[in-house]
Amino acid sequence: MRFLLRILYLILLLTLPFILFIRLSVFAYINYEIGGWVALAVGGVATTLLMAVYFSVMYSKITGKIGTWMAMKRRAYAAGFVVFAFSAYSLFYISGKNVKHTEVRSEFRELHPILRLAVSTLIIVDRNLLITDANRYPEDYKKMGLKAKQHSLHYKQSDGYVHALDMRTLGRSSFVNTAVEWYFRLMGFNTLRHIGTADHLHVSLYSKDRPYAK
Repeated sequence: MRFLLRILYLILLLTLPFILFIRLSVFAYINYEIGGWVALAVGGVATTLLMAVYFSVMYSKITGKIGTWMAMKRRAYAAGFVVFAFSAYSLFYISGKNVKHTEVRSEFRELHPILRLAVSTLIIVDRNLLITDANRYPEDYKKMGLKAKQHSLHYKQSDGYVHALDMRTLGRSSFVNTAVEWYFRLMGFNTLRHIGTADHLHVSLYSKDRPYAK
């Protein structure tokens, strides 16, 4: 039991920075109606502070002392660099293995940045995650044999970003699909399991243009 608790403790320590970054960004965006990039900055600053604390604790464990004020500042700068590098990679790059078509890959940057961050973070542990759709137009629903929607978050919103994406669930275990769904829910996103043209998981982020749309 002690070994299991230690493992869970280590997992929490490793995942807490990611959880804080995404969850705080979503919270700030929804509750204070600030822009997506500003909300990400809020989450990024908080995560940088947490990482600086991590580095300081590690330093004290190794040396037995906390270090000078300048040393603490250097650790804060290092933490900021790590958070910035991770953000830049997550927000602007996605592997072709994680998208159904090249068109979907080109649409990745059209997704809301907070949604991009959440997806890229999940890919770290779920390498087989596959995005099947992102940006849509009303006529796309007709092509799929579905009734066109007036209030879809797959459409670009007034902020210039798409607030929804679809992910493949076929060929994946129920445990994995459920875990992915709860990950997004706990991070503050809306999720729906759609049948439509194929079984998939629909994930969306609140939009002030369509506050009741999912």
